[in-house]
Amino acid sequence: MAKINNFEDIIAWQRAQELTLVIYKDLKTCRDFSFRDQIQRAAVSIMNNIAEGFERKGDKEFKHFLFMAKGSCAEVRSMLSIADKLGYISKERTEIFSALSLEITKMLSVFIAKLD
Repeated sequence: MAKINNFEDIIAWQRAQELTLVIYKDLKTCRDFSFRDQIQRAAVSIMNNIAEGFERKGDKEFKHFLFMAKGSCAEVRSMLSIADKLGYISKERTEIFSALSLEITKMLSVFIAKLD
C-alpha cells in the first residue's frame, strides 16, 4: 500500500466529502431542521473522524476513529431510510447516497484490517 501523507489523500475521506456535499445540497430546503441538522452532522462526522484519526499518528487511535466513522456511515444510512419514507429525498437519491455510504464503510473496513 502506498504511503499516505495527508488525510485528504485517503479515498474514503474523499468519498465521505462527496457524500457530505450531496446531503447538504439535497436537503438544503428541508424544513425539518432537526432532521436536516442530524444527518448533516452524521455525514460530516465520517470525514472528520477519518481526518482526526489520521492526524493522531498512531495506528491504534486511527483505527478507533475509523470505527467511529463507520458508525457515522450507519447513522447516515439509517437517516436516509427515514428521509425516503418521509419524502425528504427521492427513492433514487436515497439509494445513490446509501450506496455511497456503504462503499465508504467497506473502504474503512479494509483500511482497519490493514492497520491490524
